[in-house]
Parts: sequence; C-alpha cells; structure tokens
Amino acid sequence: MFGLSTLWMAIITFPLMSSIQRMCAKIGLVTSMGLTGTLKKYYHPVWLFLMLLFSFPAIVMNIGADIAAMGAVGSLIFPDISPIYFSVVFTIFLLILIIYLPYAKIAAILKYLCIVMLVYIIVPFLFKQNFGEIVKATFIPSFTWDKNFISILVAILGTTLSPYLFFWQASVEVEEMKERRGKQPVRKSLMVNKKIFNEINQDIDVGMGFSTLVMFFIILTGGTVLFKGGIHQIETVEQAASALKPLAGEMAYGLFALGIIGTGLIAIPVLSGSISYIVSETFEWEGGLGKEFHEAKGFYVIIAISLVIGLSLNYIGISPIKALIYTAILYGLTAPVMIAIILHICNNKKIMGKHVNGWGINLLGTIALIAMTAAAGILIYLELS
Repeated sequence: MFGLSTLWMAIITFPLMSSIQRMCAKIGLVTSMGLTGTLKKYYHPVWLFLMLLFSFPAIVMNIGADIAAMGAVGSLIFPDISPIYFSVVFTIFLLILIIYLPYAKIAAILKYLCIVMLVYIIVPFLFKQNFGEIVKATFIPSFTWDKNFISILVAILGTTLSPYLFFWQASVEVEEMKERRGKQPVRKSLMVNKKIFNEINQDIDVGMGFSTLVMFFIILTGGTVLFKGGIHQIETVEQAASALKPLAGEMAYGLFALGIIGTGLIAIPVLSGSISYIVSETFEWEGGLGKEFHEAKGFYVIIAISLVIGLSLNYIGISPIKALIYTAILYGLTAPVMIAIILHICNNKKIMGKHVNGWGINLLGTIALIAMTAAAGILIYLELS
C-alpha cells in the first residue's frame, strides 16, 4: 500500500523487541516463574486481570488468523477444496502434534519449512533497484498523517512486540532452567547466571535479527515487486503469493503455501501455549509443552479450547489477510500495557534483586513504551475524529 515508506520500521523495531524479550527472559530466569506467576505473587490482582484482559483476545484472534491463513493456502494448491476444510484438518493435526510430541521436536522438524521465507531476500535482486531510494527509506523515517498509514505502523509494532511472545519467553526460560538446574532461582548462583544470561541474550538477538532481516526483505519485496507492479492492496493469499512469481513462476503459490503452513505449525503451538501458560499459572496447574498429556491435563485442555475458539473465528467471514492485520493492530493497541508492567517488574528490587535493569535496556524499553503508546493513541484519535 505504501511502497517502501515503512522500510525504516525494520531498523527501529529490532533493538526494541530484542530488549523486551531480554527482560521477559530475565524475569523467568530470576523468579523461576512466568509473567503471570510473577504478577500473581507480587502485585495486586487487578494487574493480573488487566494483563489477561489486554492479552487474551488478541492471542486467540491470532490463532484464528493463522489457522485461516493455513486453510487458505491449502485451498490455493487444491482449489476444488474449501479453505474451511483445510482449516479443520490443520487444527486437528496441530492438536495431535501438540499433545503427542514435545514442542522442541515439532520446531526442530518444521523450522525447515520456514526457510522458504528466505526467498524474499533473493526476489528484490531480480529487479533493477534504485539503491539510493532503498537506503533513504531504510534510514530516514517517513510519516504520513493518514489513518491507513498509522494503522500499518501500529500493526508492524504489534507484530514485532507481541504480548504472546512476552509470556512465551518468560515461561520457556523457566521450563528450560528447571530441566538444567532444578527449581532454584538463578539469582542464588551469581557466577553461573552471568554465563546463562549472556547465552540467552545472544540467542534472543540472533532470533530477532533473522526475524528483522526477513521482515525487511518482505517489505522491500512488497514495495518493489507488488507496489511498483500496480498492486497496492492485498486482499487474498493469491495476491500475497504473487510477490514470489519473479523467482518461482507458477511454483510461487507452492512456495508461499509451504512458508505459511510451516510458520503456522510452529507459531500456533506458541500462541496456544502462551494462553495455557497464563491460565495454568493463574490457577497453579502443572503445565509445559515438554510434559505429557497425563502430567498436565489442564494445560493441554486450555490449548485445545484456544484452538477450537480460533477455528470458530474462521466462520465470521474475514479474509485471512485482513484477520492477520487486525490481529497485529490489536497487539499494537494492547502491548503498551504489557510493556509498562514488564518494565516495572524488571526495576523492582524486591523481585529482581541485583538483576534489575540497567539504564541501557531501560532506555530501549521506555522508547518502545512511548512509541507504541503514541502510535496507538494517534490511531485511536484518527478513528474517533
């Protein structure tokens, strides 16, 4: 829709999302609890309620949008079969995978399908590019006082600084630490945790770095292949897949489908797992994607319920493309509350001890909070005016 005018967002969001994920990981490591458990133990119940209120709807909608996208690309390959049938099949398949296989095994296998996303790095180089224009769009922010443009900025912020990732990061660190060290909080062993913190921070930075790289080239591909080709609005998965045609020709649809299905099969267990971590910690149930069903029945029941609710959203008639955008915008509107809570926890000596935030990570976290709050506030103003 806006060509290369949002390309600078990839550069801006990387340090912000990396800093927030580092904070979430540190909360899990130091407290041996996820965000929900930490809030429940140290804060008034109203804060736990606010967190649930602002996070739950967006995460469920994200599950529904991903299921719908997987169904749509299934129908893209087999046009005679309705997308809803594929959505149902993928939902059942996901439930079986999540219940019977540890998530680490799922991710280890399916991550290779996501490698397809790297083809976006190749596509722009198949065209004659104005590199001066690309450099300018990358390093000089452009801004348009327009409701659609602000919506996209909020969506980009929301899809990079997503509340479900905050819950996931903290809870997964707790699971991994329990496997490695038992249930003792990290702060009781200062010599060891410096190494652990460094390893996890590097892991987060590498993960966020690759995410940002792919994001950058997807925007670049959309802004050159599609925008300059006269496609300024994507309504269907066919239109989205057409971005890969210069490289793959008629195979573009297959490549795009593999990427979406692979991403969905990895992301949906994370999304539903995040919800289940929230509920399990709230009610002090045993939980974790590394546990078998009989060890954490409540945890897996919540996952099943979230998938069924997500699947039901497929029947409200919103296209997968729009559903994904609406989800990202909803994340962008609700994430500031979560970021403010995370910042407060990470600066609370009663909780974090010697591991409270330094000024650098506090600065990045505050910039993230201000940027997301300002973008969300402007969008709400434009919607109401």
